[in-house]
Amino acid sequence: MADKLNPKRVANTLGVVFVGVSFLCAVFVLVFPGTATSIFSNIFHGIDITQIAKTSVSLGSIIIGLIEAFVLGWIIGWFFAIIYNKFS
Repeated sequence: MADKLNPKRVANTLGVVFVGVSFLCAVFVLVFPGTATSIFSNIFHGIDITQIAKTSVSLGSIIIGLIEAFVLGWIIGWFFAIIYNKFS
């Protein structure tokens, strides 16, 4: 029988990974705002985000973003583990 994944462990792990990526992204935007806008415009093909990009980022928005990133990562990780276990 194939190994099963623990959905809570996978969810917690992916939540933490999402927080790390979100934090690094926030730091990048704070340190290199122009470069960040240019890079993120390339990621969203055909969308000019320079028209909608914020010129400043507050500590509150960073904290809310980190919380949202954790919740999103947790949900994706939990679903991933559940689906993985169904296939194993």
